[in-house]
Amino acid sequence: MKPPSHPSGAMPPNVTPPAHVAIVMDGNGRWANARGLPRTEGHKAGELSLMEVIAGCIEAGVKVLSVYAFSTENWKRSPREVAFLMNYSRDVIRSRRSELNDWGVKVVWSGRVPRLWKSVIKELKAAEEVTASNSTMVLNFCCNYGGRAEIADAAAALAADVAAGIVRPKDVDPALLGRYMYQPDLPDVDLFIRSGGEQRTSNFMLWEAPYAEYMFVPEPWPEFDRLVLWRCIEQFGSRERRFGGAEDKVAK
Repeated sequence: MKPPSHPSGAMPPNVTPPAHVAIVMDGNGRWANARGLPRTEGHKAGELSLMEVIAGCIEAGVKVLSVYAFSTENWKRSPREVAFLMNYSRDVIRSRRSELNDWGVKVVWSGRVPRLWKSVIKELKAAEEVTASNSTMVLNFCCNYGGRAEIADAAAALAADVAAGIVRPKDVDPALLGRYMYQPDLPDVDLFIRSGGEQRTSNFMLWEAPYAEYMFVPEPWPEFDRLVLWRCIEQFGSRERRFGGAEDKVAK
C-alpha cells in the first residue's frame, strides 16, 4: 500500500535521492508560542508533519529516514514537557504503527534504555517486531538519543570485548568501532536537514554524518511537508560530493 499523494498532485524531483536522510525536527515550541499556544501544541502538530515527510521519502525513493524525537539533553526541559513528550512518543508510535506497516516501513529504535519510560520502550519494541519484515523504507526513531552518548556506548562495548579477549587492540579502527553503533547496518547519512531556522546539529548523528550534505531550512517542523523535503532533495542532487577527494579544474 502506497502513502497518499500530495493534495496538489506534486511529484518528487527527478534526481537520484539520498539513501539516508536525517532530520532534526525543530521549531515546534516556537511555532506554538508564536500563536499564543503552549509548546505541547507544537509537538502535536508535528505528528502530521512526520507522517507527511515519511510519505514524501517513500515517494522520492529514500531508503532510510532518521528522526530526532527526544535527545539525551531533553531531560533538562520542564517536567511537564518531558512527561508530555514521553506520553506523546508512546502514543504516536502505537497509533501510527499499523499505518507505517501498511506503507512497508520498517521501524527501528536508536537510543539509551536508562531513564526512558518503560511504556515507550514497550511500544518501540512492538513497532520493531510488527514491521521487521518490511523493506520499503527504514524509519530510525531516535528517542533518548545523543550522538556523544552513542559513541561512548559503542566505545564501552568495544572496550569490554577487548578486555574479554574477543577483540585485539591492534584491530581497532573506525570500521570496527562503527559495528558497535546503535544501527550498524544502516548507511551513513547523505542529507542532514534541520527545520526551524537554527543552524546546529544538536548532537545528532555525529558518527553517521561525516560527509552529509547539511541544509538548514526556515520552516518550523509543523510547517515542514514533503514539498520542503523535496526542495532539499533537489538541492542535494545538484551538489558535488567528493568525500575528501579533490580534482583540479583549471580555467582554460
